[in-house]
Amino acid sequence: MAPPEGRALYPGTFDPVTLGHLDLIRRAARLFAELHVAVMDNPSKKPLLAGPERVRLVSEEVADIANVRVSYEDGLAVEVAARLGAAWIVRGLRSEEDAAREIAMARSNRLCGSKEIETVFLAASPEVAFISSTLVREIAARGGKLARFVPPRVEEMLRRRYGPGGGA
Repeated sequence: MAPPEGRALYPGTFDPVTLGHLDLIRRAARLFAELHVAVMDNPSKKPLLAGPERVRLVSEEVADIANVRVSYEDGLAVEVAARLGAAWIVRGLRSEEDAAREIAMARSNRLCGSKEIETVFLAASPEVAFISSTLVREIAARGGKLARFVPPRVEEMLRRRYGPGGGA
């Protein structure tokens, strides 16, 4: 594999960060000289965790990856990419439904930003392809087992948030 070059942006809500997100971050970090993880809010979602808490959790989990930066960002991902000097946006694909939605978003990003940006799609690793933050929140709220879905620090935080048996 050629040495990595350039800067990429991986935007998401990371509410909470999952093993699927972390797999994608580790894989994308091998492709680019710098990977910027942008913790963002989605106007159509009400987050469980505040932005600074999500940034802290992601930062703790990727602290061992020298070329990954994590910050809270606001606005359109394509504009965040331009502001940070990223030439690529990284997106993960878990399913055909994800692909349809993400391809439409990639096309929009090429048209709506102040500069043209390319999107790089990475297929989710099979062992984490079924994981979503929504699924994790539902399991946590009902007191289910989380070890196959999130790292231990995130599980601990969710147990504190929901209590050991779940419930809000």
